[in-house]
Amino acid sequence: MNADEAGAAGSANATPVRKLDPVDRYLPVWVISAMAVGLALGRLWPGIGTAVGAWQVQSVSVPIAIGLLLMMYPILARVRYGRVREVARGWKPTVFSLVLNWIVGPLFMFALAWLWLPDAPALRTGVILVGLARCIAMVLVWNQLAGGDEEYATVLVALNAVFQILAYAGLAVFYLEVLPAALHLPRQAIAVDPTTVALSVLVFLGVPLAAALASRVGLGRWKGRAWYDGRFAPSVSRLTLWGLLFTVVVMFAIQGLSITTLPLTVLRVVAPLLAYFLGMWALAFLASRGFGFGYEKSVTLAFTAASNDFELAIAVAVVVFGVASAEAFASVIGPLVEVPVLLSLVYVARASRPWFSARRVVPTEA
Repeated sequence: MNADEAGAAGSANATPVRKLDPVDRYLPVWVISAMAVGLALGRLWPGIGTAVGAWQVQSVSVPIAIGLLLMMYPILARVRYGRVREVARGWKPTVFSLVLNWIVGPLFMFALAWLWLPDAPALRTGVILVGLARCIAMVLVWNQLAGGDEEYATVLVALNAVFQILAYAGLAVFYLEVLPAALHLPRQAIAVDPTTVALSVLVFLGVPLAAALASRVGLGRWKGRAWYDGRFAPSVSRLTLWGLLFTVVVMFAIQGLSITTLPLTVLRVVAPLLAYFLGMWALAFLASRGFGFGYEKSVTLAFTAASNDFELAIAVAVVVFGVASAEAFASVIGPLVEVPVLLSLVYVARASRPWFSARRVVPTEA
């Protein structure tokens, strides 16, 4: 019996929600509470958005960087890097993931942005920028909560980070200038500094990854691998929740005033984003099961396809169009939609695990 079948068999004796630990079981309550706190802060203290937004180093938000570091380090510290080469052998799911992330995803968001926001060029540009930025951070949280393959998620995140550095600036020009012109649509001139993209990847992936590798190698040699995996990694795992809640509070506080005073504008931006997150996740999840990739890889592929690097999209929008621009406003709405939607999909994924036990897992080495 392979790992996926064993997990499916175990689910017969416990519901997916009950298999979460007591703290994670009530994660929606904590996240909704954090959203409410952030909205209240933004509404009651109108200047908090400007104050927090101004705390930047080279276009990188320091508060959000702190939150993402707290989120990502415990997950990356748990990864068994010795398995990375093993899980990366199967080229089929990896190619499928790259196609979803760098061809299907941007095209889908482009189409949705034009469908829902044809008369709002600034909001449309912000939404498209979100669709071009592939997630290299929060996807690890959703993948872990849903029981995905942590080692494989690390491989995909690393690949997306490389592609992001190489392709994001060019894709922004293509989807905002070249493709609209070819389709006889209004275009938006844009110039993205590649160093902004590289810095975002370095801060939000490079720093926690380097810290995780250093702790695994250093502490593993000093105290032993058994101690590291059995004591240290579990002891720091709760930092992920605190980092997530802190990030949610910061994001909602920054836009709390705008969200509560411009609800119709927010809803216009929410519509294409909601369709994107649900559509990409469903496509990746159902197709992965159809290909026989197994539950853990299917979960990883689905959340990788549906997640986006909101901090990069926000940074580009702020640098190019300004912190008070409609483009920046639309890009900030992205994570405000993504967090509750993908958290909900964690429970959908866990509930569907028995569905995978009826299907043979196809080897992916071929």
